[in-house]
This record gives sequence, C-alpha cells and structure tokens, in this order.
Amino acid sequence: MLTDPIADMLTRIRNAVRIKNERIDIPASRMKVEIAKILKEEGFIKSYKILKDKKQGILRLMPKYAPDGSPIISGLKRVSTPGRRVYVGKDEVPWVMGGVGIAILTTSKGILTDKKCRKEGVGGEVICYIW
Repeated sequence: MLTDPIADMLTRIRNAVRIKNERIDIPASRMKVEIAKILKEEGFIKSYKILKDKKQGILRLMPKYAPDGSPIISGLKRVSTPGRRVYVGKDEVPWVMGGVGIAILTTSKGILTDKKCRKEGVGGEVICYIW
C-alpha cells in the first residue's frame, strides 16, 4: 500500500522520461486521471488512456518528446504531501519557472492549473509543479 500515490505517479513519470520510455503505466484513480488530463491540455504528454483490469484500472500515459529526443517534461516536484499540506489563497497562487511551468492545485472547483485558478479567482491545495 502506498502512502502517497500522487508522488508515486510523479516519480514514475520522472523515471520514464529520463530513459525515454514510450509509455508509462500507473494504477488509476480519479485524481490521477484529472492530472493526466491537465498534462494533455498543457502539452506535456501526447495522450493518455484508461485500461480496465480486475482491480482499479491502469492509467497509461504517452509522454511527449522534442524532435531531438529530449523530453518535454524537464522537471516535476511534489509540493503538498500527506504529512504536510500546502494551501494557498487566490492571491498567492504560485508562478512556476516564471510562467513556463504549471502548478496543479485541487480547489473547490476541481483540479485546476495555476492559470485557471487565477482566472477563476480561487485558491486551494498545491499538488505539484511541472516544468
């Protein structure tokens, strides 16, 4: 049993893009699917799909690489952990790498990027940074 499934997901992504894997398999959950949807919208991954199995399902991500073979995702950082939650108000939503990266937050309006949080005028728990 994992104590932090989101950190496990980010670690699997980080390890896979370092060795240039074409696909990443992660145990699925609703929050992980929402994070994958954001990664797709922001252009960090090519696609994702949910595969059925006898348990909770598998989330399969296809990471995106530049024409020279370098990964689009150059860094990931887990911010809020089960032992230390990090909350921000609507005026303190963080900028990642001067706006180049994204922060993913869980809010009362769902899981949103930092840009959408500023647009909607909401704060919440900072899940992770991706650049």
